Amino acid sequence: MCSLEKNGNIFILTLTGDDEHRLHPTLIESIQTALKQVRKEAKPGSVLITTAQGKFFSNGEDLKYAAAAGSATGTYDRIREMSDSFKFVVADLLSLPMPTVAAVSGHAAAAGFILALSHDYVLMRKDKGILYMSELNIGLTLSDYFMALLKSKIPSSSVRRHVLLQCVKIKADKAVEMGIIDFAYDTAEESQEAALKLAVKLGFNKWNGGVYADIRMNSIPEILGLLPISNRLYQPSLSFENQISFPATTVISKAPIPIPTGLEVC
Repeated sequence: MCSLEKNGNIFILTLTGDDEHRLHPTLIESIQTALKQVRKEAKPGSVLITTAQGKFFSNGEDLKYAAAAGSATGTYDRIREMSDSFKFVVADLLSLPMPTVAAVSGHAAAAGFILALSHDYVLMRKDKGILYMSELNIGLTLSDYFMALLKSKIPSSSVRRHVLLQCVKIKADKAVEMGIIDFAYDTAEESQEAALKLAVKLGFNKWNGGVYADIRMNSIPEILGLLPISNRLYQPSLSFENQISFPATTVISKAPIPIPTGLEVC
């Protein structure tokens, strides 16, 4: 499950417990509920931090739950259902009207990796934890929106090859070097403290949340058509011209500007 705390304008969503935080339908629903609450209470200056307890950030979809269906068809159907449900979590994060920060406190694999990349900033601990796209090793294909997000967030084709076609398990320092995450810190506590400092800094700007979300979404067009969300989130109530006003004492003259004598005019 997860918990949601609010510290001033900063929301902290925590995947709770010491388990692997597998994205079972119940956990997916819990995250969605928390994000709906965040969206409802959003205002200029709001920021979301997502983190987790224990040694896992998230180890991906709950494959044991899928296998418990008892047949190959049933297993496939459950995996597809989890992927379809998780799509709404990704859409909620990418359309959230505020900056978002992932403090990756442990292993982030498969859909857990995607969960982290769905944030604007990713911070990670150095001492423990890896980033790992395991699909090739376990014989699963990638959802189209997974691939679109990975292309948007990891623009280097050689890095994506390492991540997807070699299933490299990437530690924090290497992830920074490869351009996958933004910052690495010695411990989970340090990464969470840094996430809080970053959130305070971002929140200080008090940006318009609708404008922020609109710019974010339109900066990653590859994924827009694959998620249940409009690519135009913000409609200004005033035209650009109406938002510009001049002081009452300002006089705008349309008279021609006199040319000083003694100057050559080309």
